[in-house]
Amino acid sequence: MIRWVFILLLVATGAWAVEPDEMLDDPVLEERARELSKGLRCLVCRNESIDESNAELARDLRILVRERLVAGDTDEEVIDFLVTRFGEYVLLNPQRTGSNLILWLAGPAALLTAGGVFAAYMRRRPTTPKSAQAGLSVDEQKKLAELLEDDT
Repeated sequence: MIRWVFILLLVATGAWAVEPDEMLDDPVLEERARELSKGLRCLVCRNESIDESNAELARDLRILVRERLVAGDTDEEVIDFLVTRFGEYVLLNPQRTGSNLILWLAGPAALLTAGGVFAAYMRRRPTTPKSAQAGLSVDEQKKLAELLEDDT
């Protein structure tokens, strides 16, 4: 029973961030505000959306989003306003254009480069170690013969 209560508390914590006095009377606008808030980063919490965050700045941003929607802005206009004011860092999922494209492609490019270097190394290395290619020296052959004679 306690486990289920704990799980429910974890699931419901996101609902605690938006306070009742922030909510809009129009359910359509409120739904749009919630969707926009899920894609905006809390500048205090860093890896949490303003919809989930309890920070004061996140509250201010949620109110700002709702004010812009009530003023008649489209979703894109609200996002553009916040990006202009706070930079692209405010977006949880940054755009894949311009200089951000380099960052998006750097990880896969590094992985492919490392895979190519590894494949080239594996192709060029000898299949058998040098010690196995050379065989046994005369002294080693004598010692081996003595050991084999001792065992029999």
